Amino acid sequence: MFDLTGKRALVTGGSRGIGRAICLGLARAGAEVFINYARGEEAAQKVKEEVEGAGGTAHVVGFDVGSGDTVKEVIGDLIKTHGPIQILVNNAGITRDSLFMRMKDEAIEEVIRTNLIGAMNCTKAVLNPMMKGRWGRIINIGSVVASVGNVGQANYCASKAGIEGFSKAIAKEVATRGITCNVIAPGFIATDMTAGLPEKVKDAILGEIPIGRMGTPEEVAAACVFLASNEASYITGHVLHVNGGMLCI
Repeated sequence: MFDLTGKRALVTGGSRGIGRAICLGLARAGAEVFINYARGEEAAQKVKEEVEGAGGTAHVVGFDVGSGDTVKEVIGDLIKTHGPIQILVNNAGITRDSLFMRMKDEAIEEVIRTNLIGAMNCTKAVLNPMMKGRWGRIINIGSVVASVGNVGQANYCASKAGIEGFSKAIAKEVATRGITCNVIAPGFIATDMTAGLPEKVKDAILGEIPIGRMGTPEEVAAACVFLASNEASYITGHVLHVNGGMLCI
């Protein structure tokens, strides 16, 4: 149903977890995928091999999304070589958790730089060619905590709330050019990060989820494939919650 054949997709933070699943999902739908990583080149290469093993086309591209000059240069070269990026998934994100009264300035700056400014940098780099082509999909990965908050994550919550406001503004700016901009806000997803949580913490989390389990990266990826498709062309400025019912809005 969701055919992305002929589309080029850039996924930031695509080497593991939700990003990996998104790369695989977009590739299965026919997109040519560019897998971004900041430090995990080996993991990104493995995702590329998985995509190619399933018959898809993938490339690995390493850069720090938080560096505006680097993003402009690398994505500019990528577009010159391969053509415009039609699907951008801003998934790259980090956490630096601590109670706010103890949080170091560096922890605030690093999270905002990667999670929010990184999404802005990448969006700006792809937007002009996307607008000329009069078709595009910008999908920003947010979080349920942007809506509900979370102890020890004031910096992360702020970055993801910022993503929502940014996305709504971009959606209105580019709507007449056939470009949509939406947010996917995952709840608790079973990844390497959550696998390391103590059992008591996991049990407490599950108690907040009506469906009774954590989500999977593939379930987030499925939402991403939908929003990237022609079938979602009338959806923009929207926050799609994928959280098992822990937040019903």
